[in-house]
Amino acid sequence: MRIKPLLPLSLAVAMTATAAAVPPAAAAPAAATPSAATPATAAPQASSQRCFWVRNVNSFRSIDNRTVYLRTSSRDVFELTLFAPCLGVDWAHNISLRSRSSSNICEGRMSGLEINARTTAAGRQRCSITSVRWLSPDEVAALPSRARP
Repeated sequence: MRIKPLLPLSLAVAMTATAAAVPPAAAAPAAATPSAATPATAAPQASSQRCFWVRNVNSFRSIDNRTVYLRTSSRDVFELTLFAPCLGVDWAHNISLRSRSSSNICEGRMSGLEINARTTAAGRQRCSITSVRWLSPDEVAALPSRARP
């Protein structure tokens, strides 16, 4: 099967040659370049992301149907934010995590990660997770006791 290019080859080559002829400083205004920002106003670099392996999750708690807290074997606590209300996750006795990409889960926005919760009232629920956030020890201490995993 042959794939047809979207642009004629001669036009694509001409566009590439034109883009290479324009210097980067002339292509963008000076205010938009990162080097124009002063060190005081530059955004700080993000620290390394915290991650955990799915197999290292020891316990979980949920105080509502949109947030789940996990404790890992390294005693870290992560907050999972669900895409939509997950019926019965706050009453579930056990849950499972399923990832379509990797079993190493890191902080940030997630796609392809879901919780499977089985309850007697709601049955089996598959709930998508939109974000994962590591909680500092101070944040964990500030959680209500019924929310700490």
